Amino acid sequence: MVETLGVAVVGFGWMGRVHTQAYTRLPHHYPELPLTVALVAVADEVPGRAAEAVSRYGFDTATRDWREVAADPRVHAVSITAPNFLHRQIGVAMAEAGKHIWIEKPVGLTAEDARAVAGAAAAAGVQGTVGFNYRNAPAVEVARDLIAAGEIGDVTHARVQLLNDYAAHPEGALTWRYRRELGGNGVLGDLASHGVDLLRFLVGEIDALTADTAVFVPERARPTGATAGHARATGGEKGPVENEDYVSCLLRFACGARGVLEASRTSVGEQNSYTFEVHGTTGAVAWDFRRMGELRVSTGTAYQDQPFSTVYAGPLHGEYAAFQPGPGISMGYDDLKVIEAARFVRSIARGTPLGTVLDDAVRSAEALDAMVRSAAAGTWERPAQRG
Repeated sequence: MVETLGVAVVGFGWMGRVHTQAYTRLPHHYPELPLTVALVAVADEVPGRAAEAVSRYGFDTATRDWREVAADPRVHAVSITAPNFLHRQIGVAMAEAGKHIWIEKPVGLTAEDARAVAGAAAAAGVQGTVGFNYRNAPAVEVARDLIAAGEIGDVTHARVQLLNDYAAHPEGALTWRYRRELGGNGVLGDLASHGVDLLRFLVGEIDALTADTAVFVPERARPTGATAGHARATGGEKGPVENEDYVSCLLRFACGARGVLEASRTSVGEQNSYTFEVHGTTGAVAWDFRRMGELRVSTGTAYQDQPFSTVYAGPLHGEYAAFQPGPGISMGYDDLKVIEAARFVRSIARGTPLGTVLDDAVRSAEALDAMVRSAAAGTWERPAQRG
């Protein structure tokens, strides 16, 4: 086992920077980690991006070709933060090259892509962590513990909403996100994948579902140059939006509970409004990402007129103690990625999976594929069944 873990980042848009910053923060929040992390290489095909990463964060090497990262013996682990259509090709290649992978959701365009990456990692004996970061929030882990302990009774129904306005503006550029061959299933892969993971984490496996989807902004202007984030474009040639702006889904869980998932990228007035509620026979829990450290809890024996109270995440909950000394002090989105990075490094050091793994991505992708089938046929569908 190496003492210094050489890491690389492939794709240096916003998420590539988030991963890089998470690596650099590890010594501050997790000084006891068994491995030291070194930023070895960064790859991005957009001219100048990788060079900027070198000057800003101190990577040793910059390249426009991710294949050079796969061939670099100094690199032991790779963050894959490139667009969705590249996930399978890069993920499989890195695993086959013996690199551990921290890959962003949804891990490709389909469940077949996710299974290919998971299979390659298993065959190579490397660790694979997936960017389902919301389950890393300490309050979310408290919610799961309460549910698992039976504090709200048997789960009866759950709701997850992921509403955003990042694609609401009609001048939003027609980037790779809106093309099916590059971005996959639109808001399903971008936001609903998180919703599926939260529901699986809190309630359990999905048995069947039925879904409806819609495109609300059917055309967008093609960008004239490289884009990052959710750029706008005006005056360019218009092209069709090929994947979904919106999805609503009814779910049945293996435990007998029912669920509702709703996700939108065109919800005017909503910015990162990501919430869940889980109800049981004797109580309920509810969480809002924008109040990350708070969990609303209703427990007891009253059944009727039973109030909610607010529990503030604190040092006894999840990974909170690595960031703040006492309850009620806010954590942020980037902190969740630091937690993810720490669990990734620990999994490599221990040689055993920790946190969100590639099988979680496969299960999520199978549910998303079932949503696509359901929306097309108007039927209830079952995610792929396991023997």
